[in-house]
Amino acid sequence: MSHPFENLPTTPTSEEILDKAFSRATRAGGAKEGVEAQQSMLMTASNIVSDNLQNVAQSWPTIDDLEPFYVELADAVIDDSAESDQQQGIDDLKQHLSRVSWAGRKAKEIRQEYESRLVRGDKETARKLRKQAFARMADVVEQVEEDLAAVSTARDALKVLPDIRPDEPTIVVAGYPNVGKSSFVNTVTRADNEIAAYPFTTTQIRVGHFEDGRIRYQLVDTPGLLDRPPEERNEIESQAVSALEHAADAVLVLLDPTGNCGYPLSQQLELRDAIAERFDVPVLTIANKSDLSTDVEADHYMSVTEADNVEGVLDAAVEAVDYELELPFDEES
Repeated sequence: MSHPFENLPTTPTSEEILDKAFSRATRAGGAKEGVEAQQSMLMTASNIVSDNLQNVAQSWPTIDDLEPFYVELADAVIDDSAESDQQQGIDDLKQHLSRVSWAGRKAKEIRQEYESRLVRGDKETARKLRKQAFARMADVVEQVEEDLAAVSTARDALKVLPDIRPDEPTIVVAGYPNVGKSSFVNTVTRADNEIAAYPFTTTQIRVGHFEDGRIRYQLVDTPGLLDRPPEERNEIESQAVSALEHAADAVLVLLDPTGNCGYPLSQQLELRDAIAERFDVPVLTIANKSDLSTDVEADHYMSVTEADNVEGVLDAAVEAVDYELELPFDEES
């Protein structure tokens, strides 16, 4: 299973749609004569315009049916990728898609309106009517030029999202840089870790998986989001944290009691408290580098480099998530 935006097709521009429609229509008309040629041109152009526009709208998942995680994340990503100074978001995307869909229907209506009129006229009248229909279709497509551009920008930004699956039990790993988060994720998860970046962060997200009791868990390390105080995040990053709240079933906040990570322990604990306040799931305090120092109160101590109690921390995370596998049979039977 991939994320819902991964396989979105490329969005054509208004110019590409019209070029394709009118060039194909010219070829279709050239194969016939008289009124029939004009009918063939009208039908071909209308079908191409209508199909292309409807495909753009219909290729997107129904936004209201998406998991809240994806809705919030898409909202943040679209806002960040918008090319105008005005705030954009998921509601704007829905409006853009709605207008594109309208334009697709309108192209069909124009064809239906002119079809019956073409039949009744002579060759020259039919040619004039067909040209009128083409001009109106072109006008409709040009009306949604900016909508197509906005949909294309959103599509390009959302396609590259890391594949975090809100339907799988999710453990988010947080803490300041250099406390050992990446090493922990790499040590306890399989070798197929995904490394990707949210469009609005400069650092890479790590998503790894492990199995416990036939359940697949995902571990998410989010540099650029949960590695600094809330007041240092911009609005879009804060919104991405809101999305993670929907996905997380537990949070591990890693600390470096030695302070060698470059951040004083007091600062690390303040971040831990802010995360605990924000997330309505179990938040475990994990002191890493226990081979060097255990001088902090924590739920668990480990040393990733020395392979000390790493599995114990993972077991504690699984216990905190408390995920029950749904059995594929009716309990009453």
